[in-house]
Amino acid sequence: MAETRGNRRGEQTRERLLDAAEGLFAQKGFYGVTVRAIAREADSDPALVTYYFGGKRDLFDAVLLRRADKLNTIRLEWLEACERDAGPDGPDVEDIIAAFTGPLLDRSANGGPGWKAYFSLIGQVTNSPEWGAAVMGKYFDPIVRRFLASMRRALPDAPEEELYWSYHFLSGALVLTFADTHRVDSLSGGLCQTGDLHALHARLPEFVGAGFRRLAEHGVSDRKLAKPETKAAE
Repeated sequence: MAETRGNRRGEQTRERLLDAAEGLFAQKGFYGVTVRAIAREADSDPALVTYYFGGKRDLFDAVLLRRADKLNTIRLEWLEACERDAGPDGPDVEDIIAAFTGPLLDRSANGGPGWKAYFSLIGQVTNSPEWGAAVMGKYFDPIVRRFLASMRRALPDAPEEELYWSYHFLSGALVLTFADTHRVDSLSGGLCQTGDLHALHARLPEFVGAGFRRLAEHGVSDRKLAKPETKAAE
């Protein structure tokens, strides 16, 4: 019984450290946070970070992995359900995008402050040359490749290059959403709200789906952007 209580307390301490690290990393970034600050936020001892995780970078990885596992499981379930329910012709492009992005937006909107902090952190990591490719590849490439496999079946004639570019643009839209800059709030005079993830989810699949279809069918347009004329120096 005593061992059980000890294990429970240990797990609770570990979760507090993860929660504290998640929130602080989301606010200040990896380099703006110390182990001591994380321990203080978790009402714990800095030595326990080493005991449970090994160091700050190991703790950072544990923060990313904790929700990535749950998130990827849910996204896979949504994709499989989308394909299963679509019938013999398979799902539409927009349905695949909705299944891929829906769990992210749902958790951000309804999952509480922990999920909100996590997605803010993911936005930072994705935008970082230092972390982006390595960290996102480690935790999210398998589900992205699964998404692209489904998209290939929906767009069998799409050039491979255009599928990857289209995904790149989809990823950019998600990162901007999770950055929560409120830029669109200001531009629209309040007509659109960054935090209105229901409105975003209602529009994102159609908007991004049109891009996937356009590039799949036609590739890059032959039209070139007109260069502005410049006057010769007098």
